[in-house]
Amino acid sequence: MSTNARTIREQVQVPLQCPKLTETNYTSWSIMVETVLKAYGLWDSVDPGGNVEAKKNHTTKAIIFQTLPEDILLQVSKHEDAKDVWESIRVRYLGADRVQKARLQTLRSELEMLKMKENETINDFSGKISGIMAKFKSLGSSLEEEVVVRKLLNSAPKKYLPIIASIEQYSEIETMSFEEAVGRLKAYEERLKSHDERYEEQGQQGQLLLTNDEHDDRQYGRGTGRGRGFGRGERGRGRGSGRGDKSGLRCYDCGAFGHFANECTKWKDKENEANLIEEEEPALI
Repeated sequence: MSTNARTIREQVQVPLQCPKLTETNYTSWSIMVETVLKAYGLWDSVDPGGNVEAKKNHTTKAIIFQTLPEDILLQVSKHEDAKDVWESIRVRYLGADRVQKARLQTLRSELEMLKMKENETINDFSGKISGIMAKFKSLGSSLEEEVVVRKLLNSAPKKYLPIIASIEQYSEIETMSFEEAVGRLKAYEERLKSHDERYEEQGQQGQLLLTNDEHDDRQYGRGTGRGRGFGRGERGRGRGSGRGDKSGLRCYDCGAFGHFANECTKWKDKENEANLIEEEEPALI
């Protein structure tokens, strides 16, 4: 036996599990059970085009029965054909045709009112649309691909306008699949996320540099508006016994201790000396 044949045989022998039917999961239950029956080649027992073998019919019923709660099982066990069992369950959960049409109209309204929130991801929003599509299918109807694609594009927030405009301009929306539209928006979303992360990182680095500069300004007196020479004298703080004690402060204009540079009077003494010399020069002449 070839490797491929052995692999296929092993896959076929893997038991496929069906979910239990509840009051709220009929749509997902019907999709899963239908898929399992098709995988086992038994779906024609539910939707037959001719006579169905007795063994295949009973196998199909057995698969369906094991997914039903006890009360539903007792109600549908009277049916001989798997097709009647399936139809009985469908009518119970979906109702007659009139009720079914009303539910379809409700789903259309739900789809029409659906809008994507600003902080919602493409995955989450497209999942909501896919859920409505699945409900349409369970009711025996379907949504056209173009309808859901346009719904996706028209419901996206403003930040997606560039990619939406590109899709509408360069792509054929009439033939685009829903999955392709979701994929393009997701790629753009990832690009936006990457850009925002880089911008945030640069902002944090800039804030860190600003914080360091502010620390230096406070330490050395730059930009504090405290007057000329304050920063120079501040470096000597700590030598005195307290805030009012300037004995440990050194003036960087005259080199003496006991005052700040902006309090230094040495320049006033020099100015007075210069004025005195000017006054005496005419007398000497």
